[in-house]
Amino acid sequence: MLQTLQNQTQAQTAEATAKVQDSATQIATQQVSEATRISDNVDEAFAKTRVNLQSTDATSASAKSATDEFKDYMSKTPEQRLRDSILQSMGLTEDDIKAMPPEKQLAIGKEIAERLQDKMKLAQAEKDNDVKDSDKQADKFLAAL
Repeated sequence: MLQTLQNQTQAQTAEATAKVQDSATQIATQQVSEATRISDNVDEAFAKTRVNLQSTDATSASAKSATDEFKDYMSKTPEQRLRDSILQSMGLTEDDIKAMPPEKQLAIGKEIAERLQDKMKLAQAEKDNDVKDSDKQADKFLAAL
């Protein structure tokens, strides 16, 4: 009887040990699988980044950089900038104008001149309004004293 109890205890211990080992093996397998999945995700992200950088290098080599565009813009006179903005609002470029017949070039030139005058009048009107507003503020300040 004592021998039977010892055998049962040993069997239960062996069974419990096997369950613990199986459980530990499952946990370890899950952790390895998770680590592999994370590693795969990192590799995939790295590959995507590398492809994006390569395609960006190819496009930026042919396109002007923002710095170059800014330098070009700042090298222009205010009149040239204004002319370019008017042409852009008309949907034209300098090359388009050069390709036009002289009559159309003259008509475009007149249109640009009219728009320049309109913008100058608006700027002067805004300046006059600013002066009047500052005079009103000064009058209010003096009245408050």
